[in-house]
Amino acid sequence: MVLLDLGKKISNAVNGALNNSNDDFVASVDNMLKAISTALLQNDVNIKLVSSLRSSIRNKLINGSSDNASLPQQQRKNLIQKTVFDELCNLIDCKSSTVQEFKPRKRTSNVIMFVGLQGAGKTTTCTKLAVYYASKGFKVGLVCADTFRAGAFDQLKQNAIKANIPFYGSYSEPSPVKVAMEGVAKFKKEKFEIIIVDTSGRHQQEESLFEEMIEISNAVKPNQTLMVLDASIGQVAEQQAKAFKESSDFGSIILTKMDGHAKGGGAISAVAASQTPISFIGTGEHIHDFEKFSPQSFIKKMLGLGDIDSLKDMMESVKHDKVAQEVQENMRQGKLTLLDFRKQMEMVSRMGSMAKMTQAIPGLSDMMGGNSEQLMQSTNQMFKTLFYIMDSMTKKELNSDGSIFFKEPSRMARVARGSGTSVGEVEGLIQQFHQMGSMMNSNAQRKLHQEDLMAANGLGRNMSPQMMQQKMQMLKQQNPKMYQDMMQQVGGPNGMQGFPNMPNMPAFPGMGGAGGMNPFGAGGMPFGGMNGMNPFGGM
Repeated sequence: MVLLDLGKKISNAVNGALNNSNDDFVASVDNMLKAISTALLQNDVNIKLVSSLRSSIRNKLINGSSDNASLPQQQRKNLIQKTVFDELCNLIDCKSSTVQEFKPRKRTSNVIMFVGLQGAGKTTTCTKLAVYYASKGFKVGLVCADTFRAGAFDQLKQNAIKANIPFYGSYSEPSPVKVAMEGVAKFKKEKFEIIIVDTSGRHQQEESLFEEMIEISNAVKPNQTLMVLDASIGQVAEQQAKAFKESSDFGSIILTKMDGHAKGGGAISAVAASQTPISFIGTGEHIHDFEKFSPQSFIKKMLGLGDIDSLKDMMESVKHDKVAQEVQENMRQGKLTLLDFRKQMEMVSRMGSMAKMTQAIPGLSDMMGGNSEQLMQSTNQMFKTLFYIMDSMTKKELNSDGSIFFKEPSRMARVARGSGTSVGEVEGLIQQFHQMGSMMNSNAQRKLHQEDLMAANGLGRNMSPQMMQQKMQMLKQQNPKMYQDMMQQVGGPNGMQGFPNMPNMPAFPGMGGAGGMNPFGAGGMPFGGMNGMNPFGGM
């Protein structure tokens, strides 16, 4: 990913200044700024913005105070890191915008209208946003008001069916205004909370299409209008944003195709310069490669600093999933099947790509080193192979514990032929499932024991971290032996396995230890991928 390369170049420039043993503070800062500026210009960021950023960082580090050069080394490092981070955030932020962030309300109909250029990925983005809000518990519907492009309704229909999102459109009605009105009215009558209206793609010169867009807006009265922009157009994004703003007065922008274009950084900075807020970005082809945009989160992940908030958001999207609860209950009863295994893998894939996960976990992308892209590609391919194999199994086989394949080896050969894999790969999947099943059943039993132990001592699982800490301190004073026994049961002195000192991290249902998420869990990924490193824990 090009923006990850940009992040590495900026990080290397900052680290070079931090590790420079030369006492010439000014020279170190200037060398760092030269490297950062070169990296940004190569990523198509506007030269005026780069010059402004360079001057601002230099003023704060050198001209702002002559005492900075005499600071202790650690304080100097902290100052450089914070200054560079803050200024990079300012570069892509839209502080002076008066537009308030749109927050849909439950138990009422929120209409969201999409506008944008042809080919920007508008229809696909409509589905991505629908899936995003559905994962938050909203009742979502899609309306195709694009009667101009041939196949537009078919595309939205296919996407909606795949994502299990209700939709509305028409093959015979030529008026997009009428289709939009009927679709919105239908979903409002059925108490849908989010109604997303897709409109025809248009160009700046097409006045008739702009008039049509205004007519649709007047008819459905959207609570929010979103413009979809292709990030690959780079600095031209500013001109397009201003042109649409004058016609449709949209609330914010969604930038698509941020996963592989050198102009992505240019598009973000250009849109920010137009004083237009960015609400979401599309980071890949997968339906879940879509995330809420925050300048701080974006810069953190780009620089490899991780972003725990987005990681929690990913995990919360499946935390209350009914399928997850069913699988967890099966594990509690020791009835784990191959179908449960597949459902678990589907939940993992719904959390996003491996690239997204590794960027969110602090330090993990660095630990994976220069081979991170290759490792992530091979892991994603591994998941595809897993689904190919399991799609070739019968219902009887999926609802079994896998032993049927060893009793009747001919079944492995049939599944291998149907999935385009080898018998060895099928056998490896089943063996890995058996190992994972034993481990997960053991973890589930241990977790039940932990919950019983904690409940017996007045420690509820929904208790706030502060109250939990107070209770634990009381127990430590009143019964030191019981306190030590409990600490051993729940994963050591930090009270959880995986991420220490993170009591608010949600547990991924049915996976991992007491904390629900162990980034370096034993057992590795299915087929032993990633050399045993397992960001989902306990698998």
